[in-house]
Amino acid sequence: MFLYGESRETMMHDAGLLPFSPAPGTKPDHLRDLMDEIREAPVHAPWNLRLKSPDMLRSPLQSWVEDDVDREYHVRRSALPSPGDERELGILVSRLHGYPVDFHRPPWEVHLIEGLERGRFALYVKVHHSLVDGFTAMRVLSNSLSKDPADRDRPLFFSIPRPEREPRTDEPTGVLFPELMAAVREQFGTTKTVARALFNVGKKETELVTPRQAPKCVLNAKISRSRRFATQVHETARIKAVAKAVNGTVNDVVLALTSASLRRYLGELEELPSTPLIAMLPVSVRPKGDEGGGNALGAILASLATDIADPAERIAEIVSSTTKAKQQLQGMSKAAIIQYSALLVAPSMFQMIPGAAGRVRPTFNVVISNVPGPEEPRYFRGARLEASYPMSIPVHGQALNITCNSYAGTVCFGFTGCRDTVPHLQRLAVYCGDALPDLERAVL
Repeated sequence: MFLYGESRETMMHDAGLLPFSPAPGTKPDHLRDLMDEIREAPVHAPWNLRLKSPDMLRSPLQSWVEDDVDREYHVRRSALPSPGDERELGILVSRLHGYPVDFHRPPWEVHLIEGLERGRFALYVKVHHSLVDGFTAMRVLSNSLSKDPADRDRPLFFSIPRPEREPRTDEPTGVLFPELMAAVREQFGTTKTVARALFNVGKKETELVTPRQAPKCVLNAKISRSRRFATQVHETARIKAVAKAVNGTVNDVVLALTSASLRRYLGELEELPSTPLIAMLPVSVRPKGDEGGGNALGAILASLATDIADPAERIAEIVSSTTKAKQQLQGMSKAAIIQYSALLVAPSMFQMIPGAAGRVRPTFNVVISNVPGPEEPRYFRGARLEASYPMSIPVHGQALNITCNSYAGTVCFGFTGCRDTVPHLQRLAVYCGDALPDLERAVL
């Protein structure tokens, strides 16, 4: 899907921005040595795979084949005018994010960015979603970083071999038909459950957000190739204190902060709809402890209550909306959640058609997701990771994406949008920073 969705305007790559503080006593030329080390590291699957163009006679579908990786191409060095600040860093990574990956090569890049104030540096890591999904990418990047600043031998993410699967001795090789048939039966067995859940969405008394409820908004227009990226960070302890006060969750507070930011931003543009914006929230359907790859295939729709001025009343409405949406999924199997979510958000596919974006009513106005990260500080060759900012994928009809990563007692917000459709996007990050003190005053 992510390959067929790729176009000049809709580039289907995710990225991460990782700023670092150098260890005490670091040599002035350490980045040159670091660059040499990165370029000399071996590359293992799947990072050595590129797409093979289809052959209509022998292989009509695209396939992945091994490539002789040119590490000088994939690992690059950029410099800001020293001493560079956060604004200049944001401008650079916005520009980098607006260029597609090269499908004649493995679709990933690493940019080592120097010139930040106080000797700091950053890594910008871009990966196409068809190669590795966001959940797996964050886990792999985390595995490249160490808990101990003295541990400087941990391999880079593209040098970590893919784990070998244990061969099964209790089943014949080839297709496992019992498992295949069980999966088919499970899918058919969910039909009644999914139909009942979709029927509930249409019932007024359930107060569930429906796919017909989102208002028309400037965020749901056609996009261009240009990108803009902005960041914000909040302490997890402060967010948890607010969540406890309103009987909500960390995710509820994240929604309240982004809601306040969007309300203020759209109000200044005189584009704030009179009815609340609707967010689509990805939901993990993995069992606890499952670290496998794959996308978060579940989804719920929730009100951002952007029509409510009072912060306390607004977050109360958000908590109510997300609670009802999550209750709808309770008791469903994984397969049922996947089917229900796919049908719930299916109308949004029409928004992604360039000619329809901004003309058809959106299914939801913005995607907001929260990806869990390491709870302890991480280090890269002795340098401390300051924050972990995710950069996501705007598409036609969804010009803004908001993704958060939790890291070492903080929640890191990444606002990724189309520069032309979402002007002055950095204001969203600033307003998100102002929103937490306002919320604390209202509920604590």
